[in-house]
Amino acid sequence: MTDELPKPRPEPDEETIAFAQRVFQHARAGQAKDLGDLLHMGLPPNLRNEKGDSLLMLASYHGHAETVRLLLQHGADPELANDRGQTPLAGAAFKGDVASVECLLDGGADVNGRGDGDKTPLMIAAMFNRIEIVEMLLARGANPRACDAGGLTADALASAMGASDAAELLVRSANS
Repeated sequence: MTDELPKPRPEPDEETIAFAQRVFQHARAGQAKDLGDLLHMGLPPNLRNEKGDSLLMLASYHGHAETVRLLLQHGADPELANDRGQTPLAGAAFKGDVASVECLLDGGADVNGRGDGDKTPLMIAAMFNRIEIVEMLLARGANPRACDAGGLTADALASAMGASDAAELLVRSANS
């Protein structure tokens, strides 16, 4: 054992910072071809920005299913949460992007995965009355009886947010 401390990493130069910003912008803007070229050259698919947002999180949140699919094909982790505990599936459910939700589920995202506040993607979709996504998540095995950290189910959260269509759908689903 040695008493030497690890050498500090040098601060990135302006060129490196600009490159990183372009990479994250490719994910945000759904520029699958540009991002694909970089992934083929060895760009890590789980690269994260200063907020902990992965490339997959940015593509999912901004509704770019083709880019989501590409990142998953290159080994991006569909369960990699950001610094706020949000997963790509929860981000896509929040934004209401059906195609990205489907890609994430097909790519191995946990339909009952927990994020910030112990909320599932079903809870997020229900809170914002994303009916098509609620139906998809239920069809893929989402648990309508799961509770968040406050003890609330998806239908209770939907009701509290005024998302009556989702609340009714969930009550019917839980009783069937």
